[in-house]
Order: sequence, then structure tokens, then C-alpha cells
Amino acid sequence: MKKNIVGEKILTLCKEKNISFDELSERTGLSVENIETIVNIEELPSLAPLIKIARALGVRLGTFLDDSEMLGPVIHRQSDAQEPVTFSSQLSKSSSHLDFFTLAGNKAGRHMEPFLIDIKPSLTHESVLSSHEGEEFIFVLQGSVKIIYGKETHILKVGDSIYYDSIVDHLVCAADHQPAKIVAVVYTPV
Repeated sequence: MKKNIVGEKILTLCKEKNISFDELSERTGLSVENIETIVNIEELPSLAPLIKIARALGVRLGTFLDDSEMLGPVIHRQSDAQEPVTFSSQLSKSSSHLDFFTLAGNKAGRHMEPFLIDIKPSLTHESVLSSHEGEEFIFVLQGSVKIIYGKETHILKVGDSIYYDSIVDHLVCAADHQPAKIVAVVYTPV
């Protein structure tokens, strides 16, 4: 079984800051059960609850995905092997659909979170949208991607991009039931 690095970091931060799951629940609006699920499962929910937890703990979203920080420029080489952090589209044990590879995990004080994301087709047809503070930029590298943004649906192909306010309900998923690969940059205010 793959280790839940995000869950371990949430536990560590809660312990360091002396914050119980009950208090974290009050600060985030998530139920204690949802927080326990995030801490204990291998496949994580969408970014929205993690952003709420990060804000409640007073850390950047990237804190959950990186280990060390450098002040100067950070170079990520294609040959740098790393385990992805896997997200599902809802707070359940549903099948995963997004594997996140951080591209600037060691950069200190960053305000953007750049990721390379492998999108797997969903085994269910249930669309669970999420929202959070900030903005997102997505550029399609392989396959095609369906973006549900509010009441609009956009299909992006290789070379297409989209930039949007993530406070609007949205969902990013593979189109045509085929895998896709994107570069995504997520900005969340501190």
C-alpha cells in the first residue's frame, strides 16, 4: 500500500499547532469524518478540501506535497523520479482520476503550485464539482480534457489552455474516456 504523505503531514501539522480534528473541522467547514478520510486514505479528494485544510493550518497547499525548500531557482528534470499524489473527485473511496506530480516542490515562498497531472478516465459518470479560492491555469499536453466550469462545458485538445477563477464550481476530467496529461498551475491566496 502506498503511503499517504498528505495525511502524515496533516497529522504532523495538527500536532505541532495543537489543533484537534474537531477544531480543524470548525475552521474548514469539513466534517471530522471527511478529515479522517483525507488523512487515512491513499486516494485523496479534490484540491478544494486540501486548500481549506492548508488555510486553516496556515500553510501553503504545496506544504502537503513537498519535503524541503530552496530559496533560489528550482529545476525539475524529467528524469527526477517521484511518486504521484493521487486525487479522486470526491470525498469517498471512489476510483482515482488525477495523479499529481509537483514541478516546484522545493521552491521556498512560492505563490503558485505547478503540477504535471495524469488524468485517468473515470469509472463512474458522476460529476462532482468543487470550488476554492484562487485561480487555475491548465495546458493540455496529451489527449483531450473536459472542463466543467459553472454551467459551461469546454473540451480542450493538445495545445489548448484555459485560465479560470476557481471559486466557480469546476471539474477537470478526461474526455472521450481516454487518459490525458496536463500542466496545471494553481494559485491560492494565503
